[in-house]
Amino acid sequence: MFEWFKTICASLVIAIGITLLVQPTIVSGQSMYPTLEDNDYLLINKLAYKKGIPTRGDILVFKSDLIDDKTNHKKNLVKRVIALPGEHILIKNNEVYINGKYLIEDYLNDVYTDGDIDIVVPNNHVFTMGDNRPKSGDSRNSEIGTVPLDNVIGEVALRAYPFNKFGKIK
Repeated sequence: MFEWFKTICASLVIAIGITLLVQPTIVSGQSMYPTLEDNDYLLINKLAYKKGIPTRGDILVFKSDLIDDKTNHKKNLVKRVIALPGEHILIKNNEVYINGKYLIEDYLNDVYTDGDIDIVVPNNHVFTMGDNRPKSGDSRNSEIGTVPLDNVIGEVALRAYPFNKFGKIK
């Protein structure tokens, strides 16, 4: 009987530990296509930025003030980090520049970046965009803007479903 109790307690400790480290989420929409697709099931590393900040190119999940029409709750968004705190981002003529240097984005698939942005990213914020720029609500949109690091839930660590695409996200 005692061994059975120890097994249950150990299982509970492991389950609670995992929920503190990892959070599942499902992609809703096409804003990160072709990297991520609608209904992809992702696992988020919630500890990724506890001791540091995101790096350019990371895909992260963050809290937004946007309201989901179906649930009437605030949306979590999945986007790619483009510019870091203190960096100057310029989007002009469909091209992205960070601190005056053209940003090479080989994860994009013949997509142009619309919008006229010329800002310095505030301290403790990042500038994010979706990989499917024409279909992405992101930091170019005043309703989202730059993302406070306190709103970052974590980094996308792994696609768990569909199974044929299981693995780390680049």
